[in-house]
Amino acid sequence: MTQSCLLERLALLDTNTVSDALDFLGLPGATVGLRPLWSCPKIVGRASTVLLAAKTDRAPTVHLITPVIEQIRSDDRVLVISGGIEGVSCWGDILANAATAKQVRGTVIDGCSRDIDGSAEIGYPVYGRGVTMVSARNRVVQIDAAVTIDVAGIKVSEDDYVIADNCGTVFIAQAHIDAIIDLAERIAHRQNGMVEAVRSDRSVAEVMHDSQFEAIQAEHV
Repeated sequence: MTQSCLLERLALLDTNTVSDALDFLGLPGATVGLRPLWSCPKIVGRASTVLLAAKTDRAPTVHLITPVIEQIRSDDRVLVISGGIEGVSCWGDILANAATAKQVRGTVIDGCSRDIDGSAEIGYPVYGRGVTMVSARNRVVQIDAAVTIDVAGIKVSEDDYVIADNCGTVFIAQAHIDAIIDLAERIAHRQNGMVEAVRSDRSVAEVMHDSQFEAIQAEHV
């Protein structure tokens, strides 16, 4: 199946359902604490990873993340950033405008953003741990890109899949994307049926019994 078809199917799901599918298969991917930093839309795409670290000298450097944005050539990318310093910005409105010009779908930071109103004004989605006014300049540098990074305890590699919404951020390894989407679609179908059953006055204890979820696993097997 083409990447665009996979992304279209993933976009019809939510992080809760994808997290459940990962649970069923015993796979990591769901994070805690990486939430929308303004009331931004859901983002679905493929990771362009960036690794940052604390700056150890005062020598001028190319501004972090700008080389990655300049090299983007497709419209399916989500910038995924790790290695920042607590309370120090890894993102701002100038970067958001540059990413928008390159049709980047959004940014996920295991850290903080500044200028969040500027990102909101242009509709650019930013997910992360919080908002700060403290600049990255002379505090944080980019040390690598397109490598495997640690994001909230999850290993994320270049081209892995990303889905983020109001409940948080989930990463899916390339090797598992087909199985996860297939299973998540079955979970979504069954859970929609469970909601309808409860609305029809069926016993919630019966509807939410563990056996109902075991049936999803049986379908997978």
